[in-house]
Amino acid sequence: MTSTVPNAVQHTDAAAPPITMFGPDFPYAYDDFLAHPAGLGQIPATEHGQEVAVIGGGLSGVIAAYELMKMGLKPVVYEADQIGGRLRTVGFDGCDPSLTAEMGAMRFPPSSTALQHYIDLVGLETRAFPNPLSPATPSTVVDLKGESHYAETIDDLPQVYRDVASAWNACLEEGADFSDMNRALRERDVPRIREIWAKLVEQLDNQTFYGFLCASDAFKSFRHREIFGQVGFGTGGWDTDFPNSILEILRVVYTEADDHHRGIVGGSQQLPLRLWDREPQKIVHWPLGTSLASLHGGEPRGAVTRLTRTAGNRITVTDATGDIRTFRAAVFTGQSWLLLSKIDCDDALFPIDHWTAMERTHYMESSKLFVPVDRPFWLDKDELTGRDTMSMTLTDRMTRGTYLLDDGPDKPAVICLSYTWCDDSLKWLPLSPKERMEVMLKSLGEIYPNVDIRSHIIGNPVTVSWENEPYFMGAFKANLPGHYRYQRRLFTHFMQDRLPADKRGLFLAGDDISWTAGWAEGAVQTALNAVWGVMHQFGGVTDPTNPGPGDVYDEIAPVELPED
Repeated sequence: MTSTVPNAVQHTDAAAPPITMFGPDFPYAYDDFLAHPAGLGQIPATEHGQEVAVIGGGLSGVIAAYELMKMGLKPVVYEADQIGGRLRTVGFDGCDPSLTAEMGAMRFPPSSTALQHYIDLVGLETRAFPNPLSPATPSTVVDLKGESHYAETIDDLPQVYRDVASAWNACLEEGADFSDMNRALRERDVPRIREIWAKLVEQLDNQTFYGFLCASDAFKSFRHREIFGQVGFGTGGWDTDFPNSILEILRVVYTEADDHHRGIVGGSQQLPLRLWDREPQKIVHWPLGTSLASLHGGEPRGAVTRLTRTAGNRITVTDATGDIRTFRAAVFTGQSWLLLSKIDCDDALFPIDHWTAMERTHYMESSKLFVPVDRPFWLDKDELTGRDTMSMTLTDRMTRGTYLLDDGPDKPAVICLSYTWCDDSLKWLPLSPKERMEVMLKSLGEIYPNVDIRSHIIGNPVTVSWENEPYFMGAFKANLPGHYRYQRRLFTHFMQDRLPADKRGLFLAGDDISWTAGWAEGAVQTALNAVWGVMHQFGGVTDPTNPGPGDVYDEIAPVELPED
């Protein structure tokens, strides 16, 4: 169990089927869809070679383009920055190229089963990620209010932490039918999933995470709520999520998305890059040896500056070079706010309710800072205490979360000095990388007064504040209370037979559109929805033995709340 404060997942029978991000909003088996030998569908031969714009070269855009290419269409990918989006892996100037830092996504749960399909497809390896108190983490230090506790297991922490764990378990059971839903998800019991979730959506859409805790007798103690917010479960403290909708949190804990994490060996950006270069063996229309890279002459087209609807209900795309192209279908995978700011958009692109949903999108800020070090010195033992010299650290100080990353005792290593969200992230925004590093070293120096971290640093820090990245403006979407209806509009946009004829042809996909934002699995799932939508737009069909998400939509459509 990787949780600092365990959640109710611990109650699950070890022999139960493995969990997947299977609902609860849209319980469709994307992993089965991908694994089926019949493939994702086919389009009429008369449509082969037709161009489809794919705007955004992150994971969602690359997967959408890859699958559309396999069907015989010609994706035209536009990317303003670099292939990968928030799967961004960087090196350190002047250091061994094997030393890398994950500026965006860095840990992936096994429940990301559709994502795992593509990880396996391109031959990437994963390994356990060193979350707090996980088996991959030799030790963890929890430092709150100036008092530090060293732990190798949860049992090494004071009783109050186990009390908080019990309170969280009880809160989930009492307020969210946790065990029942977790069991239904494992068994892929769609009727039961929908029955439980419909009731909870209606009851909890207006509730914050913090309000959900406060409503539970198990969390009547402010001290327990404070500790839970600062230390949390799985990846650490969750107080930055306290203002968000509790439905967002339930989607995570039901599917164990915050647990048992794996990292991609060599960096997560390899996944979209390898898909970009991959030459599929099963491909229609295009000759063997075709890849996305070869269709684009090696590089995607540049940033999109304008999107309009033109005669014949076409989507016309203008890029930064001034080039103008018109398409019968397009997929937009960037963050929604780009359509409101960086790209000049025609109002006719979407129904007004969808524009409203995009305008209401709420983003979480996030920042990280990494430094390269000469070796994993933290594994040295303190002569007086026998403990690790330094540990994975959770604290209420400015750094909040510090992660120690190595490839072996005799190799250079990396420290993520700080990983923060929301208000904690904004505190770093005005500071340069070196200024950030100095503040972080000071904070950690107060926790580890006898450890000279600076003496081990062998290169300049690398940092990111996603809210300051011009093509992102935030790390990921997180719904506030009352936002369920907005998210439903965006997620279901791929079902365009339900839209007026003059609002079809442009499909939304990507992290913003998914129910599980902040997890790469959501980007994969919405890409596959868009692929189905484009296929349908061109008169294509799925194999009867492998129905796509649009084919079964009416059976499993997300709960619809009244609009009045």
